Amino acid sequence: MTDRYDQGMATRRAVLGDTHVDRAEAAKTDMDTQFQTLITEGAWGTVWSGDGIPQRERSMLTLALLAALGNFDEIPMHIRATARTGASKQDVLEAFQHVAIYAGVPRANQALKLAKQTYAEMEQDP
Repeated sequence: MTDRYDQGMATRRAVLGDTHVDRAEAAKTDMDTQFQTLITEGAWGTVWSGDGIPQRERSMLTLALLAALGNFDEIPMHIRATARTGASKQDVLEAFQHVAIYAGVPRANQALKLAKQTYAEMEQDP
């Protein structure tokens, strides 16, 4: 593996947690191994590992972009990550309010619904 892959895997584990990453790695097949490497090197080894902005802000940006683009499947994963990145519930609400104004209320509403469900799950099963 490359240094960028190793850095990406370390950052991915720090943000998403070992349990999530271990589960994702166990589900990897020949069909998606190359894709998973791309994500680990690009998203986690380059973007999330950069030192230009703190993880808290990266969480807020990621959640806002996911919501604005209607990519709702990954919102719960990134809400769970806020426990490690330091983004508060208020930070997430502020990000989704920006989504409502700049990308549309229905997308922000759906994202907020998912966030509320995920936070409730996190409180029940820390």
